[in-house]
Amino acid sequence: MNLAQTQGIIKEMLQKLQEEETFFTELKGEQREKAFESAQEILTTTDKIIKSYIRVSKDDGRIVRIPAYRIQHNNIAGFYKGGIRYSETVSEEEVENLAVLMTLKNALHELPYGGAKGGVVINPKDYSDRELNFVSKKYVQRFAPDLGPTHDIPAPDMGTNEKIMDWMVGEYKTIHPGKNYLGAFTGKSIDNGGAKGRREATGKGTFFSYFWLVHEWTKMQNNLSFNDGDEMHKTQYQKLQSLYNKHTQNKEISIAVQGFGNVGSVAALEAYTSEKLKHRVVAVSDQNVTLYNQNGINIPELVLFQSENGNLPQSPAELEKIGVEAEIRDREDILTLDVEVLILAATERQITKQNMQEVKADILVEGANSPITAMADDYLNGQGKIVIPDILVNAGGVMVSYLEWKQDRITQLYTNEETLHEMYGQMSQSCEKVFNEYFERKLESIRQTCFRYATQKLFTLLYKHGKLF
Repeated sequence: MNLAQTQGIIKEMLQKLQEEETFFTELKGEQREKAFESAQEILTTTDKIIKSYIRVSKDDGRIVRIPAYRIQHNNIAGFYKGGIRYSETVSEEEVENLAVLMTLKNALHELPYGGAKGGVVINPKDYSDRELNFVSKKYVQRFAPDLGPTHDIPAPDMGTNEKIMDWMVGEYKTIHPGKNYLGAFTGKSIDNGGAKGRREATGKGTFFSYFWLVHEWTKMQNNLSFNDGDEMHKTQYQKLQSLYNKHTQNKEISIAVQGFGNVGSVAALEAYTSEKLKHRVVAVSDQNVTLYNQNGINIPELVLFQSENGNLPQSPAELEKIGVEAEIRDREDILTLDVEVLILAATERQITKQNMQEVKADILVEGANSPITAMADDYLNGQGKIVIPDILVNAGGVMVSYLEWKQDRITQLYTNEETLHEMYGQMSQSCEKVFNEYFERKLESIRQTCFRYATQKLFTLLYKHGKLF
């Protein structure tokens, strides 16, 4: 979804809440209309858009001028929170849309944060460590007045990692001597105050949201009923039952994972090693290739290869060297393979009007941000496919970031087990309320159900804070 589509859904959810007489019964008539108009204006506009240019000397002596952004959407629920991405595709509209989605994501999961996002228009693979260090420090220098542990707290995103967060927190400490600095950034290395399990959190949470729907939610359903004309929800539920029956019969579920970075590789490994719900990972892909084997792929070997080389094997010789049997295909092929589950953990706009009719997976899990366009989302839902949206799926990272922010304030480290326990507990609560609401009330999509919960939470806070006069 682009920014206009995200804003459109917010408006639609507010309109539905306004028409729902049981929501905020104390607001009536003209007062109610004005309150919802005010909420719409606040939530569809952005608090602050900051743009700067970073000048960096390259190793060859050239000086480059790089656009950089920090966009703060809304902080009614708490301090601004959102990642910083390094990518050539970064634009002001993209960053603003991601900031809005962070506001909604944090509200949905009851996290005490607002929404923000940052971006730098570079391909990090084209920069040396020295150059990336300069870019990272310059970013903090440009945006330092608008960052901080009680104002706006960045984290890693596409193209950034714990090393870059360490550099950034070091520069923040230099700029603000004597002030609390550890909580100014999350996603840091463990040695530098980071949370154990933070790097894997988004990938683990991505797999868990799908796992919880099939393994936990489906087995609890006994009294679901569907109207004669409600083919969409009925078909979706039947597909969930079919997958759960495979589990009870000790059969494997076929799964493919697009993207093999921090999110995709972890999600693939979770599926490969899952004992409670058995899977056969038949395909994985990155920016270069799709690797396919209908009998299953050795994911641990690919994870090791990727960690050492930065990409998946691209030739039969490389596959043979690590003992992995797979057919090498075009990278886009993974989207249309005949599998039961497809995890989308690459980047935006992967399933669109052009390829949506070729998608065969029954369940699509958005580990990346906005990998399915609005038109494709409507089509897939209409076909009875289950789309588990990014706002619900990929919140593991920000959940663990909250734990990191807390531990930096009390200087007491969470163990890896404590971190995962907290994250899985919070994800379970979010999944339960969303899936129950969606199927019981027969809402339009799981995505709209998530937006409804988030918008309801934000409206309530705005009203309680006296912002809707």
